[in-house]
Amino acid sequence: MAISTGSKIIKTAVFISGTGSNLKSLIKFSKLKESPISIDLIISNNPKSKGLKYANIFKIKKKVFTFKNMTDEKKTLFELKKNKIDLICLAGFMKILSKTFIKSFKGNILNIHPSFLPKFKGLNTHERAIKKKEKYSGCTVHFVNSKLDSGKIILQKKVKINKNDDPKSLAKKILIQEHKLYPKAILKVFSH
Repeated sequence: MAISTGSKIIKTAVFISGTGSNLKSLIKFSKLKESPISIDLIISNNPKSKGLKYANIFKIKKKVFTFKNMTDEKKTLFELKKNKIDLICLAGFMKILSKTFIKSFKGNILNIHPSFLPKFKGLNTHERAIKKKEKYSGCTVHFVNSKLDSGKIILQKKVKINKNDDPKSLAKKILIQEHKLYPKAILKVFSH
């Protein structure tokens, strides 16, 4: 499933829509000696995405495509090819990629999802977990396939839901774990 890398650094594109906190943690991770990735491209569907500032701070190429139509997907694929990208990391990317896009990228797409999959696929995971009176939620890094949040799971981390947690406090707790889990999952997939 994963690309075999030998010892070459994996050129990576990170797709974001929001604040880019997972992007920031992946950039920090990419600078470590044991990291198998380099982040060469940041793509966002949201021109107002706060995370785009990391492109300037860390001098990484960035592109904005709205993904409102297939043309944007084609342009994105062209951009990925042009930059010789081997891996895509979705980090809070709020658009669903088409089957064609996923196929043309041959499955080398990872995603981090803020729930303990297979529970609570899709949006509003924290509200739903609290409403269902779950004892735990968490986060999951998985391969992306054509079904929403259903690809092969790489790593997961459970997070306890306290009685006084609301969606905001739970999101905060889970995000801390996401920042640790994503790099670990990448190391697991690409450990030499």
